Amino acid sequence: MEATLVLEPAGRSCWDEPLGISVRGLAPGQPVTLRAALRDEKGALFRAHARYRADAHGQLDLARAPALGGSFAGLEPMGLLWAMQPERPFWRLVKRDVQTPFVLELDVLDGHEPDGGRLLAKAGHERHFLAPGVRRVPVREGRVRATLFLPPGEGPFPGIVDVYGVGGGLPEYRASLVAGHGFATLALAFYGFEDLPKELNVIELDYFEEAVCFMLRHPQVKGPNVGLLGLSLGADICLSMAAFLKNVSATVSMNGSAFSGARHIHYKGTVIPPLGHDLRRTKVAFSGILDIVDIRNDITGGCENPSMIPIEKAQGPILFIAGQDDHCWRSELYAQVASERLQARGKEKPQIICYPGTGHYIEPPYFPMCPASLHQIVSQPVIWGGEVRAHSKAQIDAWKQILSFFGKHLDCTQNRASCRL
Repeated sequence: MEATLVLEPAGRSCWDEPLGISVRGLAPGQPVTLRAALRDEKGALFRAHARYRADAHGQLDLARAPALGGSFAGLEPMGLLWAMQPERPFWRLVKRDVQTPFVLELDVLDGHEPDGGRLLAKAGHERHFLAPGVRRVPVREGRVRATLFLPPGEGPFPGIVDVYGVGGGLPEYRASLVAGHGFATLALAFYGFEDLPKELNVIELDYFEEAVCFMLRHPQVKGPNVGLLGLSLGADICLSMAAFLKNVSATVSMNGSAFSGARHIHYKGTVIPPLGHDLRRTKVAFSGILDIVDIRNDITGGCENPSMIPIEKAQGPILFIAGQDDHCWRSELYAQVASERLQARGKEKPQIICYPGTGHYIEPPYFPMCPASLHQIVSQPVIWGGEVRAHSKAQIDAWKQILSFFGKHLDCTQNRASCRL
């Protein structure tokens, strides 16, 4: 009997969906190795493998069978995706064009040698970033440079503005996936894209206010408020928007600091000075890669420091998500200081979710953890922290928490696509 690789759903799925992987037609107890590979748009190859043993009926289901070793071990049905590692050093997997899928190649090999066994079966699978019916709308209105993703259906839909961090450009892959869960989501560029400033020397909140106004004027966006979603510097921008702008009802900060870090933040007559940093505090990790976790200047005065964003002015709730092993900065500490500031000013204690073994880049589910990559400030690779398995579990849970938070605090009486997680 020929071995067959069975994928559920067959053919294609959304990136944030679990993928069922099983093999039929093996010999009882047969040792096999499963390999997974994909290439990003720049040709970089990501791979993972794991060793398994078929059951007494010659079947193998990754939802029930533990991996015996390889890129990971134990019962990990999605391990072949989240445990992928790049062949290029310091390379992070990102999706540059959400209109095309990542093509996942899966092989089943006889025996427990990842490169030496006879090929028994293979299959390809498309992992998409646009759920069926999601519409991608480029936005060039006034100064705003963005892409709006609209869920299937008539709408209007609750709106979210999605802001990434240092690096510039217009990353769309998180916003496109969020839209698949019923939210009109705006992926917003703010530097290093088209005619926007090439460098980010100051954070002008007027620009971000324009983006919020665009959303609230859009006939497919249900007002009167929007939500904000940000990672790293993007999280701090979202916290600043929540503090100074009207019509923000819910904010998610992923590994933000709630401080003005390296740049002034301007809004009308208000200026928040940067906390600043000292590169002499850079350390060299055991791996030989730079560790910048302590380069920021100390928070003199704690939650009363003048560089802190006045988050107590936010109209709606804030969800802080922090990786306890974040090596960009100490996200868990900053979340605690933010909580102290809110409570010191008579506000409720915010929801803080801290994930052990989790580094800086908290991405949508099943993205491989990026342990180290090039950092713009030091122009060298730095470690981002995280342990692969714990970080990957955190990404899955954080995604559920984010969707649930926005579902609760944005006006979601509209029928929404059910969360597929």
